[in-house]
Amino acid sequence: MSKGFFNIPVAKNEPIKSYTPGSPERTELKKMISELRAVELEIPMVIDGKEITTDRRVRIFPPHDINHTLGYYYQGDASHVQMAIDAAMHAREKWNSMAWHHRAAIFLKAADLFAGPYRAKINAATMLGQSKNAYQAEIDAACEMADFFRFGVRCMTDIYKMQPESAPGIWNYNEFRALEGFIFALTPFNFTSIAGNLPAAPAMMGNVVVWKPSKTAVYSAAVIMEVFREAGLPDGVINLVFVGGPAAADVMLQSPDFGGIHFTGSTGVFQSIWKTIGENIYKYKSYPRIVGETGGKDFIFADPTADPQALAIAMLRGSFEYQGQKCSAASRAYIPESIWDEVRERFGNELATVKMGPPEDFTNFINAVIDEASFDKLKEFIDAARKDADAEVIFGGKCDKSVGYFIEPTVILAKKPDYITMVEELFGPVLTIFVYADEDLDKTLDILDKTSAYALTGAIFSQDRYNIEKMTKRLENAAGNFYINDKPTGATVGQQPFGGARGSGTNDKAGSVFNFLRWTSIRTIKENFVSPKSYMYPNFLPDQE
Repeated sequence: MSKGFFNIPVAKNEPIKSYTPGSPERTELKKMISELRAVELEIPMVIDGKEITTDRRVRIFPPHDINHTLGYYYQGDASHVQMAIDAAMHAREKWNSMAWHHRAAIFLKAADLFAGPYRAKINAATMLGQSKNAYQAEIDAACEMADFFRFGVRCMTDIYKMQPESAPGIWNYNEFRALEGFIFALTPFNFTSIAGNLPAAPAMMGNVVVWKPSKTAVYSAAVIMEVFREAGLPDGVINLVFVGGPAAADVMLQSPDFGGIHFTGSTGVFQSIWKTIGENIYKYKSYPRIVGETGGKDFIFADPTADPQALAIAMLRGSFEYQGQKCSAASRAYIPESIWDEVRERFGNELATVKMGPPEDFTNFINAVIDEASFDKLKEFIDAARKDADAEVIFGGKCDKSVGYFIEPTVILAKKPDYITMVEELFGPVLTIFVYADEDLDKTLDILDKTSAYALTGAIFSQDRYNIEKMTKRLENAAGNFYINDKPTGATVGQQPFGGARGSGTNDKAGSVFNFLRWTSIRTIKENFVSPKSYMYPNFLPDQE
């Protein structure tokens, strides 16, 4: 039994290692990459702590080296989803009853494992399985994962401290219970840390989870599960299944024990899930919690006072880091006519130095897009822009999938602000630019705000504080994460809580107390120390004659 009010270790952001030539971390990571490339792994599902295999093996390969086999995972079906639900519900009572500091200790240990002995392995798995370069893997898979868990524990304790006032003779207090059911965690390929956080955040609050990762990120998901188990996570608390999305949804969203979903993925999928939940609402024990971060058509807007070099670098990094496969990636930019020529020249000169190739070569800034379907979709948009009178491909545009799914960083100049690549989320290394007349700044802000259904991230560039204030106010609803004179990517846990509204999700801010509150159900308890012995209140007494 817990005895004491416990202070947790101070949460600090994990320092990012440099991986410069000759550094110990670079040597260790290269060695780990070689070791992983030398073997073909067999990756089972993990349900109730047991490794589950099937008769269907699916090949895993690097997106940048499609002829190399990293291993195989075992594909499950609806029966495995039900098995995972049963395991989660069996584990629920004991896990929810565990003292909070023991739950906290598991995830604090997991953070130290990712930051320490598993750092090279989780980074290498992300580089190979998701074609992410060393620096991008470091800030994602190792550092942000550790940050999510350490700051998550802090959020958990901050919530537990939220207690009501008590009057004389009365003690009021809140109990923060787990939700009555299981949580469905549906995770994306593009951030390994998100794949770890989506099941972990509800679990920290005492919930049990069925976790379905993206089929293109199973390789790193297996390492996350390995760390969870080494950290001491009890069997059945988080169950890892490899099934198709429809099969998973068909079983989980029909279950009366469905308690909520923690989602990152496409807007279309999220809306479909929400619709299904609504249609099944009468089946559930409680109203499910629906938490999701979806797409973005993220912007950079510059005024005539913007620093051209800073703007060019923000466009390059914001648009093309991890091949633009970030929900936050800049995919449209609005540049005033008066500075466009200089910005174009600077941007083109910087792009000309960018190297593309496999992440095993640490000098490559651009790697492969995630799969053939993404490659084909992006190539189709680029090819159409080459032929369209309303657009011009001014940089890049070459596409080659003979060895891996490589697409050059591509810049499209749109002749009209509602050109299709200014509107639709492409999720790849494609930036579309619209050049506006300086006198049309206010009009262009209105166009920006109305062009996209999304509202995830956005950035403005200006050296005029009046304009900064005006643009910040005017674009109030255009982005959940807003940047001034910086690229619209790279939110840090504990510093910039991340999430957007409109078509971009529920804006519950991953890694913050706002998100963790969604995974608890509050019970308020009032204890009266001296109970009344009469029903009479003073006003019922008769007047004295």
